[in-house]
Amino acid sequence: MRERIQQFGGFLAGMIIPNIGAFIAWGLITALFIPTGWLPNEKFGEMVGPMILYLLPILIGYTGGKMIHGVRGGVVGAASTMGVVVGADIPMFLGAMIMGPLGGWVMKKIDEVLEDRIPVGFEMLINNFSAGILAVVLALIGNVLIGPVVTAISDAAGSLVDALVTARLLPLAAIVIEPAKVLFLNNALNHGVLAPLGVAAAEETGRALHFLLETNPGPGLGLLIAYYVAGKGLLKESAPGAMIIHFLGGIHEIYFPYVLAHPIMILSVISGGLAADLWFTITNAGLVATPSPGSIFAYLAVIPRGQHFAVLTGVLIGTAVAAAVGMVILRLRPVQESEEEAAMEAEAAGVPGLA
Repeated sequence: MRERIQQFGGFLAGMIIPNIGAFIAWGLITALFIPTGWLPNEKFGEMVGPMILYLLPILIGYTGGKMIHGVRGGVVGAASTMGVVVGADIPMFLGAMIMGPLGGWVMKKIDEVLEDRIPVGFEMLINNFSAGILAVVLALIGNVLIGPVVTAISDAAGSLVDALVTARLLPLAAIVIEPAKVLFLNNALNHGVLAPLGVAAAEETGRALHFLLETNPGPGLGLLIAYYVAGKGLLKESAPGAMIIHFLGGIHEIYFPYVLAHPIMILSVISGGLAADLWFTITNAGLVATPSPGSIFAYLAVIPRGQHFAVLTGVLIGTAVAAAVGMVILRLRPVQESEEEAAMEAEAAGVPGLA
Protein backbone atom coordinates (compact mmCIF):
# COMPACT_ATOMS: atom_id res chain seq x y z
CA MET A 1 0.00 0.00 0.00
CA ARG A 2 2.81 2.41 0.84
CA GLU A 3 4.48 1.74 -2.52
CA ARG A 4 1.24 2.39 -4.37
CA ILE A 5 0.69 5.65 -2.50
CA GLN A 6 4.26 6.70 -3.37
CA GLN A 7 3.65 5.78 -7.02
CA PHE A 8 0.46 7.81 -7.04
CA GLY A 9 2.24 10.75 -5.45
CA GLY A 10 4.95 10.50 -8.08
CA PHE A 11 2.32 10.50 -10.80
CA LEU A 12 0.70 13.63 -9.38
CA ALA A 13 4.14 15.23 -9.23
CA GLY A 14 4.65 14.47 -12.90
CA MET A 15 1.40 16.25 -13.76
CA ILE A 16 1.81 19.30 -11.56
CA ILE A 17 5.50 20.21 -11.33
CA PRO A 18 6.07 20.89 -15.07
CA ASN A 19 3.25 23.44 -14.94
CA ILE A 20 4.38 25.42 -11.90
CA GLY A 21 5.70 28.17 -14.20
CA ALA A 22 2.17 28.68 -15.53
CA PHE A 23 0.82 28.79 -11.97
CA ILE A 24 3.37 31.45 -11.07
CA ALA A 25 2.46 33.46 -14.18
CA TRP A 26 -1.21 33.34 -13.20
CA GLY A 27 -0.34 34.25 -9.62
CA LEU A 28 1.64 37.30 -10.70
CA ILE A 29 -1.11 38.50 -13.03
CA THR A 30 -3.69 38.04 -10.27
CA ALA A 31 -1.63 39.73 -7.57
CA LEU A 32 -0.90 42.70 -9.81
CA PHE A 33 -4.02 43.39 -11.83
CA ILE A 34 -7.18 42.34 -9.98
CA PRO A 35 -9.20 45.25 -8.50
CA THR A 36 -7.61 44.71 -5.07
CA GLY A 37 -4.14 44.03 -6.49
CA TRP A 38 -1.00 46.15 -6.56
CA LEU A 39 -1.57 47.67 -10.01
CA PRO A 40 -5.31 47.32 -10.72
CA ASN A 41 -5.96 47.11 -14.43
CA GLU A 42 -9.32 46.06 -15.83
CA LYS A 43 -7.96 44.95 -19.22
CA PHE A 44 -5.09 42.85 -17.86
CA GLY A 45 -7.26 41.54 -15.04
CA GLU A 46 -9.53 39.89 -17.61
CA MET A 47 -6.86 37.20 -18.05
CA VAL A 48 -7.23 35.93 -14.47
CA GLY A 49 -10.51 34.03 -14.87
CA PRO A 50 -9.79 32.27 -18.18
CA MET A 51 -6.32 31.23 -17.02
CA ILE A 52 -7.50 29.47 -13.87
CA LEU A 53 -10.70 28.09 -15.37
CA TYR A 54 -9.32 26.93 -18.72
CA LEU A 55 -5.57 27.22 -19.25
CA LEU A 56 -4.27 25.63 -16.05
CA PRO A 57 -6.66 22.63 -15.97
CA ILE A 58 -6.04 21.93 -19.66
CA LEU A 59 -2.27 22.06 -19.13
CA ILE A 60 -2.62 19.53 -16.30
CA GLY A 61 -4.86 17.34 -18.45
CA TYR A 62 -2.37 17.47 -21.33
CA THR A 63 0.56 16.62 -19.07
CA GLY A 64 -1.30 13.70 -17.49
CA GLY A 65 -2.23 12.26 -20.88
CA LYS A 66 1.28 12.75 -22.21
CA MET A 67 2.77 10.81 -19.31
CA ILE A 68 0.64 7.82 -20.26
CA HIS A 69 0.90 7.89 -24.06
CA GLY A 70 3.16 10.66 -25.29
CA VAL A 71 1.97 13.71 -27.20
CA ARG A 72 -0.93 11.77 -28.71
CA GLY A 73 -2.19 10.88 -25.25
CA GLY A 74 -1.64 14.47 -24.13
CA VAL A 75 -3.79 15.88 -26.93
CA VAL A 76 -6.65 13.51 -26.10
CA GLY A 77 -6.21 14.23 -22.39
CA ALA A 78 -6.41 17.99 -22.95
CA ALA A 79 -9.48 17.71 -25.18
CA SER A 80 -11.15 15.37 -22.66
CA THR A 81 -10.47 17.87 -19.88
CA MET A 82 -12.59 20.45 -21.67
CA GLY A 83 -15.61 18.31 -20.88
CA VAL A 84 -15.26 18.90 -17.14
CA VAL A 85 -14.08 22.51 -17.51
CA VAL A 86 -17.00 23.79 -19.60
CA GLY A 87 -20.00 24.74 -17.55
CA ALA A 88 -18.25 24.57 -14.18
CA ASP A 89 -18.07 27.64 -11.96
CA ILE A 90 -15.07 26.32 -10.00
CA PRO A 91 -11.57 25.53 -11.33
CA MET A 92 -11.63 21.86 -12.41
CA PHE A 93 -8.13 20.83 -11.39
CA LEU A 94 -9.38 17.63 -9.79
CA GLY A 95 -11.36 16.85 -12.93
CA ALA A 96 -8.27 17.52 -15.06
CA MET A 97 -6.21 15.11 -12.97
CA ILE A 98 -8.83 12.45 -13.73
CA MET A 99 -9.62 13.13 -17.39
CA GLY A 100 -6.04 13.76 -18.60
CA PRO A 101 -4.57 10.39 -17.58
CA LEU A 102 -7.83 8.63 -18.52
CA GLY A 103 -7.69 10.08 -22.03
CA GLY A 104 -4.05 9.06 -22.46
CA TRP A 105 -4.69 5.53 -21.15
CA VAL A 106 -7.73 4.86 -23.37
CA MET A 107 -5.87 6.26 -26.39
CA LYS A 108 -2.96 3.95 -25.64
CA LYS A 109 -5.24 0.90 -25.51
CA ILE A 110 -6.97 1.84 -28.76
CA ASP A 111 -3.64 2.32 -30.54
CA GLU A 112 -2.49 -1.09 -29.31
CA VAL A 113 -5.59 -2.68 -30.84
CA LEU A 114 -5.28 -0.80 -34.16
CA GLU A 115 -1.50 -1.05 -34.48
CA ASP A 116 -1.38 -4.04 -36.87
CA ARG A 117 -4.78 -3.56 -38.41
CA ILE A 118 -4.49 -0.22 -40.22
CA PRO A 119 -4.29 -0.57 -44.05
CA VAL A 120 -1.21 0.94 -45.66
CA GLY A 121 -1.79 4.57 -46.60
CA PHE A 122 -4.60 5.10 -44.09
CA GLU A 123 -2.41 5.56 -41.01
CA MET A 124 -2.82 9.34 -40.65
CA LEU A 125 -6.55 9.27 -41.40
CA ILE A 126 -7.34 6.53 -38.89
CA ASN A 127 -5.00 7.87 -36.22
CA ASN A 128 -6.49 11.37 -36.39
CA PHE A 129 -10.10 10.23 -36.43
CA SER A 130 -9.62 7.68 -33.64
CA ALA A 131 -8.13 10.40 -31.43
CA GLY A 132 -10.82 12.90 -32.35
CA ILE A 133 -13.73 10.53 -31.79
CA LEU A 134 -12.28 9.34 -28.48
CA ALA A 135 -11.80 12.95 -27.33
CA VAL A 136 -15.44 13.72 -28.10
CA VAL A 137 -16.69 10.66 -26.19
CA LEU A 138 -14.52 11.35 -23.14
CA ALA A 139 -15.36 15.06 -23.14
CA LEU A 140 -19.06 14.21 -23.07
CA ILE A 141 -18.54 11.67 -20.29
CA GLY A 142 -16.52 14.21 -18.32
CA ASN A 143 -19.19 16.87 -18.77
CA VAL A 144 -22.06 14.60 -17.72
CA LEU A 145 -20.40 12.44 -15.03
CA ILE A 146 -17.04 13.72 -13.74
CA GLY A 147 -17.88 17.43 -13.60
CA PRO A 148 -20.97 17.00 -11.41
CA VAL A 149 -19.06 14.62 -9.11
CA VAL A 150 -16.30 17.20 -8.54
CA THR A 151 -18.92 19.90 -7.94
CA ALA A 152 -20.66 17.60 -5.44
CA ILE A 153 -17.35 17.13 -3.61
CA SER A 154 -17.04 20.92 -3.37
CA ASP A 155 -20.57 21.23 -1.97
CA ALA A 156 -19.96 18.41 0.51
CA ALA A 157 -16.80 20.08 1.79
CA GLY A 158 -18.70 23.31 2.30
CA SER A 159 -21.47 21.54 4.19
CA LEU A 160 -18.94 19.79 6.43
CA VAL A 161 -17.20 23.06 7.29
CA ASP A 162 -20.58 24.63 8.03
CA ALA A 163 -21.41 21.73 10.39
CA LEU A 164 -18.10 22.09 12.25
CA VAL A 165 -18.61 25.82 12.66
CA THR A 166 -22.15 25.29 13.92
CA ALA A 167 -20.89 22.68 16.42
CA ARG A 168 -18.30 25.18 17.71
CA LEU A 169 -15.43 22.98 16.55
CA LEU A 170 -13.71 25.73 14.58
CA PRO A 171 -10.11 24.48 14.92
CA LEU A 172 -11.09 21.12 13.39
CA ALA A 173 -12.32 22.95 10.30
CA ALA A 174 -8.70 23.01 9.11
CA ILE A 175 -8.91 19.25 8.53
CA VAL A 176 -11.48 19.97 5.82
CA ILE A 177 -10.44 23.44 4.67
CA GLU A 178 -6.77 22.75 3.89
CA PRO A 179 -7.31 19.66 1.68
CA ALA A 180 -10.23 21.41 -0.02
CA LYS A 181 -8.06 24.47 -0.70
CA VAL A 182 -5.41 22.31 -2.36
CA LEU A 183 -8.11 21.03 -4.73
CA PHE A 184 -8.82 24.69 -5.58
CA LEU A 185 -12.12 24.78 -3.70
CA ASN A 186 -10.90 27.68 -1.57
CA ASN A 187 -13.13 30.35 -3.09
CA ALA A 188 -16.20 28.13 -2.84
CA LEU A 189 -15.54 27.54 0.86
CA ASN A 190 -14.59 31.11 1.73
CA HIS A 191 -17.18 33.08 -0.20
CA GLY A 192 -19.89 30.41 -0.19
CA VAL A 193 -19.77 29.31 3.46
CA LEU A 194 -17.40 31.20 5.76
CA ALA A 195 -17.92 34.78 4.55
CA PRO A 196 -21.73 34.78 5.03
CA LEU A 197 -21.31 33.26 8.52
CA GLY A 198 -18.63 35.83 9.30
CA VAL A 199 -20.77 38.75 8.18
CA ALA A 200 -23.57 37.63 10.50
CA ALA A 201 -21.15 37.26 13.43
CA ALA A 202 -19.44 40.58 12.73
CA GLU A 203 -22.75 42.42 12.89
CA GLU A 204 -23.07 41.38 16.54
CA THR A 205 -19.51 41.66 17.84
CA GLY A 206 -17.70 43.82 15.28
CA ARG A 207 -15.39 41.00 14.24
CA ALA A 208 -15.58 37.35 13.20
CA LEU A 209 -13.18 34.41 13.50
CA HIS A 210 -14.70 32.92 10.33
CA PHE A 211 -12.76 35.42 8.21
CA LEU A 212 -9.49 33.90 9.51
CA LEU A 213 -10.11 30.22 8.81
CA GLU A 214 -9.52 29.98 5.06
CA THR A 215 -7.60 33.19 4.40
CA ASN A 216 -4.72 32.70 6.88
CA PRO A 217 -1.48 32.94 4.82
CA GLY A 218 0.59 31.35 7.61
CA PRO A 219 0.25 27.61 6.81
CA GLY A 220 0.99 28.13 3.12
CA LEU A 221 4.04 30.25 3.93
CA GLY A 222 5.26 27.56 6.32
CA LEU A 223 4.89 24.92 3.63
CA LEU A 224 6.96 26.95 1.17
CA ILE A 225 9.61 27.63 3.81
CA ALA A 226 9.84 23.88 4.42
CA TYR A 227 10.40 23.27 0.71
CA TYR A 228 13.06 25.97 0.57
CA VAL A 229 14.92 24.62 3.60
CA ALA A 230 14.49 20.86 3.21
CA GLY A 231 13.31 20.37 -0.37
CA LYS A 232 15.24 19.94 -3.58
CA GLY A 233 14.96 20.42 -7.31
CA LEU A 234 12.46 22.72 -8.98
CA LEU A 235 10.21 22.86 -5.92
CA LYS A 236 13.03 24.25 -3.78
CA GLU A 237 14.22 26.68 -6.43
CA SER A 238 10.78 28.14 -7.10
CA ALA A 239 9.73 28.37 -3.43
CA PRO A 240 11.13 31.90 -2.73
CA GLY A 241 9.19 33.45 -5.61
CA ALA A 242 6.07 31.58 -4.55
CA MET A 243 6.48 32.92 -1.00
CA ILE A 244 6.34 36.50 -2.27
CA ILE A 245 3.26 35.86 -4.43
CA HIS A 246 1.53 33.97 -1.63
CA PHE A 247 2.33 35.98 1.49
CA LEU A 248 2.62 39.48 0.07
CA GLY A 249 0.38 39.13 -2.96
CA GLY A 250 -2.24 37.00 -1.21
CA ILE A 251 -2.55 34.42 -3.99
CA HIS A 252 -2.81 31.18 -2.02
CA GLU A 253 -3.30 29.09 -5.16
CA ILE A 254 0.43 29.38 -5.81
CA TYR A 255 1.27 26.85 -3.08
CA PHE A 256 -1.39 24.27 -3.97
CA PRO A 257 0.78 22.55 -6.62
CA TYR A 258 3.52 22.11 -4.01
CA VAL A 259 1.13 19.92 -2.02
CA LEU A 260 -0.22 18.08 -5.06
CA ALA A 261 3.36 17.32 -6.11
CA HIS A 262 3.98 15.54 -2.78
CA PRO A 263 0.55 14.72 -1.26
CA ILE A 264 1.85 13.80 2.21
CA MET A 265 2.72 17.48 2.62
CA ILE A 266 -0.98 18.14 3.20
CA LEU A 267 -0.16 17.24 6.82
CA SER A 268 2.04 20.34 6.96
CA VAL A 269 -0.71 22.83 6.12
CA ILE A 270 -3.32 20.95 8.17
CA SER A 271 -1.04 21.12 11.23
CA GLY A 272 -0.39 24.82 10.69
CA GLY A 273 -4.09 25.51 10.20
CA LEU A 274 -5.09 23.55 13.30
CA ALA A 275 -2.54 25.32 15.49
CA ALA A 276 -3.46 28.78 14.19
CA ASP A 277 -7.21 28.19 14.45
CA LEU A 278 -6.82 26.89 18.01
CA TRP A 279 -4.95 30.08 18.92
CA PHE A 280 -7.59 32.22 17.25
CA THR A 281 -10.31 30.43 19.23
CA ILE A 282 -8.48 30.75 22.55
CA THR A 283 -7.78 34.45 22.06
CA ASN A 284 -11.20 35.18 20.54
CA ALA A 285 -9.49 36.74 17.53
CA GLY A 286 -11.34 38.00 14.48
CA LEU A 287 -11.37 40.32 11.49
CA VAL A 288 -13.94 42.91 10.49
CA ALA A 289 -14.19 41.59 6.91
CA THR A 290 -12.77 38.99 4.57
CA PRO A 291 -9.23 39.97 3.50
CA SER A 292 -9.13 40.00 -0.28
CA PRO A 293 -6.78 38.76 -1.51
CA GLY A 294 -5.41 36.78 1.47
CA SER A 295 -2.25 38.87 1.78
CA ILE A 296 -0.63 39.92 5.04
CA PHE A 297 -1.23 43.51 3.92
CA ALA A 298 -4.93 42.81 3.43
CA TYR A 299 -4.92 41.29 6.93
CA LEU A 300 -3.47 44.46 8.41
CA ALA A 301 -6.23 46.47 6.74
CA VAL A 302 -9.10 44.52 8.34
CA ILE A 303 -7.74 43.79 11.84
CA PRO A 304 -9.92 45.57 14.42
CA ARG A 305 -8.37 47.75 17.12
CA GLY A 306 -6.78 45.70 19.89
CA GLN A 307 -6.63 42.49 17.85
CA HIS A 308 -3.26 42.87 16.15
CA PHE A 309 -1.37 40.68 18.63
CA ALA A 310 -3.93 37.86 18.52
CA VAL A 311 -4.27 37.83 14.73
CA LEU A 312 -0.62 38.27 13.76
CA THR A 313 0.56 35.78 16.39
CA GLY A 314 -1.89 33.27 14.91
CA VAL A 315 -0.39 33.81 11.47
CA LEU A 316 3.09 33.32 12.95
CA ILE A 317 2.03 30.13 14.75
CA GLY A 318 0.52 28.72 11.56
CA THR A 319 3.73 29.48 9.69
CA ALA A 320 6.03 27.98 12.32
CA VAL A 321 4.04 24.78 12.81
CA ALA A 322 3.54 24.18 9.09
CA ALA A 323 7.24 24.78 8.42
CA ALA A 324 8.36 22.47 11.23
CA VAL A 325 6.04 19.63 10.21
CA GLY A 326 6.88 20.12 6.54
CA MET A 327 10.63 19.96 7.13
CA VAL A 328 10.27 16.76 9.14
CA ILE A 329 8.20 15.19 6.36
CA LEU A 330 10.66 16.25 3.66
CA ARG A 331 13.55 14.78 5.66
CA LEU A 332 11.75 11.47 6.14
CA ARG A 333 9.95 11.33 2.76
CA PRO A 334 11.81 13.54 0.27
CA VAL A 335 10.11 14.43 -2.98
CA GLN A 336 11.60 13.26 -6.28
CA GLU A 337 14.39 15.45 -7.61
CA SER A 338 12.68 16.36 -10.85
CA GLU A 339 9.41 16.08 -12.67
CA GLU A 340 11.04 13.80 -15.22
CA GLU A 341 11.95 11.27 -12.53
CA ALA A 342 8.47 11.45 -11.04
CA ALA A 343 6.85 10.88 -14.40
CA MET A 344 9.16 8.04 -15.39
CA GLU A 345 8.83 6.27 -12.04
CA ALA A 346 5.05 6.48 -12.09
CA GLU A 347 4.85 5.29 -15.69
CA ALA A 348 7.34 2.47 -15.19
CA ALA A 349 5.65 1.29 -12.01
CA GLY A 350 2.21 1.42 -13.58
CA VAL A 351 -0.16 3.56 -11.55
CA PRO A 352 -3.12 1.36 -10.56
CA GLY A 353 -6.08 2.02 -12.81
CA LEU A 354 -4.10 4.24 -15.18
CA ALA A 355 -1.51 2.07 -16.86
